Parts: sequence; C-alpha cells; structure tokens
Amino acid sequence: MSERQELNELTHRKFSCAGICVAFVSFCCFMLHQPAAPRIFGSNKWTTEQQQRFHEICSNLVKTRRRAVGWWKRLFTLKEEKPKMYFMTMIVSLAAVAWVGQQVHNLLLTYLIVTFLLLLPGLNQHGIILKYIGMAKREINKLLKHKEKKNE
Repeated sequence: MSERQELNELTHRKFSCAGICVAFVSFCCFMLHQPAAPRIFGSNKWTTEQQQRFHEICSNLVKTRRRAVGWWKRLFTLKEEKPKMYFMTMIVSLAAVAWVGQQVHNLLLTYLIVTFLLLLPGLNQHGIILKYIGMAKREINKLLKHKEKKNE
C-alpha cells in the first residue's frame, strides 16, 4: 500500500471515529435533557404504575451492576492476596468451559443458555435462585470449616 493510500485510509478512519463520537455525544445530550420513559412509551400513556415499574427495573439494573462490580473486585482481591488460588480457579473454570464447549454442540449450548437467561427472572421471582445459592454457601462454609479444623 502506498503512503498516499495509507494516509487516505487513516483520514477516513479519523472522520468515521469523529462521526461516531459526535453521534454518541448528541444522543447522550438528548437522553440527559429529558427523562427517557415518556419518550419511550409516550407521555399520554404513561401512568404512575408504569413509572413504578420503570423505577423497579432501573433499580434492579443498578443492583445487578453493583453485584457484577463486587464480584469483579473480589476476583482481583483474590488475585492480589492469593495468586495461586486465583490461578487454579481460573485454570479450572476455563478448562470446564472449554470441556463443555467441546462436548456440547454449539447450537444446543446456545439454546440452553438463552433458555436459562429467559427463565432467570421467574426463577429469581420465586426465590429458587436464592434457595440454591444459600445451599451452595452453606456447603462451601462447611468445607472451609472442615479444612480449618484439619489445619488446627
């Protein structure tokens, strides 16, 4: 590729990135200028019940984000405090994902993941997820206590 073509291609990339940035900034300014809910659903159709539901959805999204950030911070804390444990955890989890990906056909795996994600709100609403998470926590605590007793 000649120098002129490289320069021309670089100029096109710069203009493309600048255009994307301008579009994003204008979209953000529009979203910040007015509340999003009336624009999405129409102001004449917007009721108090819908407002409460919208608020509930937004707060659930914020809680989910906080949980994800918390898990992310725990992961990096584990990496700093116990690097060998972090390394083994990553190796085992990545090996498990690779093994499942090798054993199960991609289309079936995609179907199972999408089905689980679609059923997740109902499972959460009925408390099934909390039940099994609590059971897993109790089992892990038992294993940790048993390990501490062995070390003493």
